[in-house]
Amino acid sequence: MSAASNRSKADQDPATWLPSAAGHRCQYVTDWVADKIRWGLGIDTVERDALVGQLDRCSNTPITIALAR
Repeated sequence: MSAASNRSKADQDPATWLPSAAGHRCQYVTDWVADKIRWGLGIDTVERDALVGQLDRCSNTPITIALAR
């Protein structure tokens, strides 16, 4: 991720920001979900809907979760 891209993302969630390159979106949202599960973080309805909508376009993309110790 470039510095400019990181600045444009700031602290937004997938409901308001996704990578501009469509080819990177599936990895971004699967990593997002894995991190949420790993750290036991909650999501709101808008974030959930955005994740579900994007993940519906990511057929057969595995989500790998390493649980926090």
